[in-house]
Amino acid sequence: MAKKTFTTKYMVELAAMIAIIIIMAFTPLGYIKLPGLTITFLTIPVAVGAIILGPVGGLICGLTFGLTSLYQAVTGGSVFTFALFNLNPVFTIILTIVPRALEGLLTGLIFKALHNIKSVQKISYYIASLCCPLLNTLLFMSTLVALFYRTDFIQTYVAKFGVGNPFSFVVAFVGTQGAIEAVVCFVVASILARTLYAVLVKNS
Repeated sequence: MAKKTFTTKYMVELAAMIAIIIIMAFTPLGYIKLPGLTITFLTIPVAVGAIILGPVGGLICGLTFGLTSLYQAVTGGSVFTFALFNLNPVFTIILTIVPRALEGLLTGLIFKALHNIKSVQKISYYIASLCCPLLNTLLFMSTLVALFYRTDFIQTYVAKFGVGNPFSFVVAFVGTQGAIEAVVCFVVASILARTLYAVLVKNS
């Protein structure tokens, strides 16, 4: 795989990915709000960025995603994270930013490792594209449980779902939302990433 360096070309590509994330975040393409849940497709540009720009690019794209999520929490764009922000602003900053930054970094590392193995090189795009939304869900929910599970706010969800432990809460909370995000990101990001990688990286 071509070595990623902070050349002008790299910075332009990174700026383009950041712009796409921000544009998506402030249009219905980024956060689809349904009764009782919010589905995000911002994992798509994060996955693409991590694949074509490497782990550092993935980290920055994930951080951008996290900052838009924090904005939703502060402004009330997301009712759920807005409630969490009012409970504990510091914990909410951690919740919205850290998992997303790690998601991008880890996706980039996974792709880099797999792409260097010839036997799985062709499917490395698909594996990384699937890992990105799964990591988003895993890291976000793990952080949510670690920081907020004992709060009265989350316990109302626990009671509503009729579950008795954090694992069951995560499964019930994620449900259809997580499946939709994973499938869409897997299909769209893998196609885009493979095409862009061939154009931007292999031909550079």
